[in-house]
Amino acid sequence: MSEDVLRMGLVGAGPWAHKVHGPGIVAHPRTELVATWARRPEAAAEVAALGGATPFGDFDDFLRHVDAVAFAVPPAVQAPLAARAARAGKHLVLEKPVASSAGDAEVLAAAVEQAGVTSIMMLTFRYDPGTRRWLDEVHRVGEWDGGLARWFSGTLLETRYERSQWRHDGGALADIGPHVFDLLDAALGPVADIEQARFTEHGVWHVMLGHENGRVSTATLSMHTPTQPAITDFAVHGPRGFLAFDASGDAPARYAVLLDDFVRLVESGTAEHPLDVRRGLHLQRLLGRVTDQLAGG
Repeated sequence: MSEDVLRMGLVGAGPWAHKVHGPGIVAHPRTELVATWARRPEAAAEVAALGGATPFGDFDDFLRHVDAVAFAVPPAVQAPLAARAARAGKHLVLEKPVASSAGDAEVLAAAVEQAGVTSIMMLTFRYDPGTRRWLDEVHRVGEWDGGLARWFSGTLLETRYERSQWRHDGGALADIGPHVFDLLDAALGPVADIEQARFTEHGVWHVMLGHENGRVSTATLSMHTPTQPAITDFAVHGPRGFLAFDASGDAPARYAVLLDDFVRLVESGTAEHPLDVRRGLHLQRLLGRVTDQLAGG
């Protein structure tokens, strides 16, 4: 860090780079957007214009100008580039899913651990004060048998994501599954296994998760259901009642809280965080188990 400001680079030039990452880094009082990189130089230049940053065509040259890197690229692109950044000593803001496979996620997590850099995942629900209050109440009561989650949106019916091939290939499981599994896991205890999984012809995922403590939760996920606004609700249930939570909220505001945490960790030399790359690896393994379950493996 230089003069109490974290010099950040941004990798990627898609909707989230323009809508959340770029503006968020520019607006935060403790971060500065100094460099951008994308596979298309003209796209890197467009994102750089958000904050007077310098676009780079060479990734290693890009790394030499930053203290930390935020990623807004497909998971198959993110994992190897983030590992390179970690080995270069750069702190990481990582998108979900963290990789395209558990094996690639393991390589990235090992690189982060070996380098001793700070990492934090874009599990945006978890940086919302409302989410934190709900989780505090869930843990205070404690007596729950299980939980459920519903996420219905028409995101993949929209033209703004028509070029996002990884989202269309992985569907709701890859894109919003990490958010949902993470929050159910945080509320009810670590997910140990995927007990059942089903995928319908209309793009809806039904998943039953088994938690280490014997609790069971269910998740229904769709990004092909035309509904406005999106439905993003969670609940836990048990002998003490039913405690629900609406996870809708403002992504830029949540990103500001993420950057608060990130800057504090970097400044203190802390590499561990509840939502660091290891969390991304745990969730990646769960995604793999869902697809294995669907395939009968």
